[in-house]
Amino acid sequence: MKPTESELNRTFEFTMLTLKGYQQRAIDTLDSFLSKARDQRNVTDAYAEALQAQGLPTLVYRDYGFANVPYVCFRIPTGGGKTLLASHAIVTAAKSYLDADFPITLWLVPSNTIRQQTVDALKKPGHPYREKLDFAFNHQVLVLDIDEVTQIRPQDIGQKAIVVVSTLANLRVNDTSGRKVYAYHENFEPHFAKLPANHPHLGRLKKSQ
Repeated sequence: MKPTESELNRTFEFTMLTLKGYQQRAIDTLDSFLSKARDQRNVTDAYAEALQAQGLPTLVYRDYGFANVPYVCFRIPTGGGKTLLASHAIVTAAKSYLDADFPITLWLVPSNTIRQQTVDALKKPGHPYREKLDFAFNHQVLVLDIDEVTQIRPQDIGQKAIVVVSTLANLRVNDTSGRKVYAYHENFEPHFAKLPANHPHLGRLKKSQ
């Protein structure tokens, strides 16, 4: 007799890589912080409560220009599974703050070597970094390197959890003219086809002679 879908889900849960105690506590703390930030609409208060719940001294919350959008970092020791936690953090943020079935994530890494390793792992079915996303988003997951971002189609938005992996260096530039990520791509035109020409969030670029 074939197993039911719920039985298959339970089996999959047991085969997923189990988080260690400190990893689970980090995710639980993130969940609590984001939930409070969403419900109270006050990130500063949510941050103070998160520190208090851990018995930590009160620190000043710094928004780094993100205003009331939550900005927080994990402090995990070397070899502590930060990349695995990042996969879990996507699921937590989607559920506890964004209320999104299929979020869009920009996953930033410090070097091109780590970027390639991360892309390869996230694209590999059954890899611990990938299987949490597959399970949470019903296998509707699209992982792209920053150079592949033009592959995103309008129908993917809201129908797939999209993860784009890049380095900080790819985006942190003053002169964007030499960076492909900032270049015009006709592949994106379908995303804006139904928007009015006078949409308040669209700007018009002047073509050089």
